[in-house]
Amino acid sequence: MSVSTNDLKNGMTLDLDGTLFQVIEFQHVKPGKGGAFVRTKLRNVKSGAVIERTFNAGVKIGMAIVERRSMQYLYSDGTDTVFMDLDTYEQVHVPSEVMGDATKYLAEGAEAQISMHEGVSIAVELPASVVLSITQTDPGAKGDTRTGASKPATLETGVVVNVPLFVEEGEKVKVDTRSGEYIERVKG
Repeated sequence: MSVSTNDLKNGMTLDLDGTLFQVIEFQHVKPGKGGAFVRTKLRNVKSGAVIERTFNAGVKIGMAIVERRSMQYLYSDGTDTVFMDLDTYEQVHVPSEVMGDATKYLAEGAEAQISMHEGVSIAVELPASVVLSITQTDPGAKGDTRTGASKPATLETGVVVNVPLFVEEGEKVKVDTRSGEYIERVKG
């Protein structure tokens, strides 16, 4: 399947010479002289590297059909992470190269969006934030109310984040999956 460079959209996945790229940014340029062209920023789906590429306007380029499916995290199996498709109950093994840092924020039963191309997982997208339990942190000192003071805390997935001094072991906290930063304490 192909698409015209005039119809590019952010997030679209292209197949250029057998390599998958996701469109991050594009700009149509019509100079005073010469033909119009499209300047793009593309992210290599496998390596994460970002490249800039220019195409002539109206040229057909390969478009990859990518299916996004909501899946539930089941367990880690060596270098793979196993997910279950919530619609078909089919189990999918996602290699560690595709998972990247996402494994740091996956607790048992958590949901993620898995992007599949020709039956192969190519990307994992987590929610912007997740709620995880603190398994280990130093107790906060009574009366220590310094603004902005923090301490390290180990979460149930093994990742360490800095939390405010008043947060205790066993409590749940909301963490930003993009930056790895503490957002807030969650009651209940």
